[in-house]
Amino acid sequence: MSVAFVKEESAEAASETLLPDRPISPHPNLVTEEGLKALESQLKQAREAYDATSTIEDVNERRRQAASPLRDMRYFAERVRTAQLVPGPVSFDAVAFGSTVTFSRDDGRVQSYRIVGEDEADPRSGSISYASPVARVLMGKAVGDVVSVGDQELEVLAIA
Repeated sequence: MSVAFVKEESAEAASETLLPDRPISPHPNLVTEEGLKALESQLKQAREAYDATSTIEDVNERRRQAASPLRDMRYFAERVRTAQLVPGPVSFDAVAFGSTVTFSRDDGRVQSYRIVGEDEADPRSGSISYASPVARVLMGKAVGDVVSVGDQELEVLAIA
């Protein structure tokens, strides 16, 4: 029977609604307590969005609408499963995971960022990933230390 006369799509067309997995970082999945809670919340939201697609009657439309939440569920389930909770810093003598570091750049700009896990990093909101080039060179440094990133020098002004 021709596909034109059946309600379901062909296997080839159905496979087009499967989205590729979101890339998983090769770095350890270090997270703050807030970061772990955010991952769990995002997993819950993805599950709810996927569950909401079950009420769509048209099987083809249901597949299309479920594709993104299904991909997100796979990603967040893996990120929650592999999360390594890192307790907050116990000292502010050196830059560490979870620290907020304030530094100056050669051009006079002063910036502050909290060093967090990859999924919770948002430079616009004041957080950067521990795997970023800036965070990597700042880790372990103390107030007054100067480090190089590319062609710029950064001086650590404060650690909180």
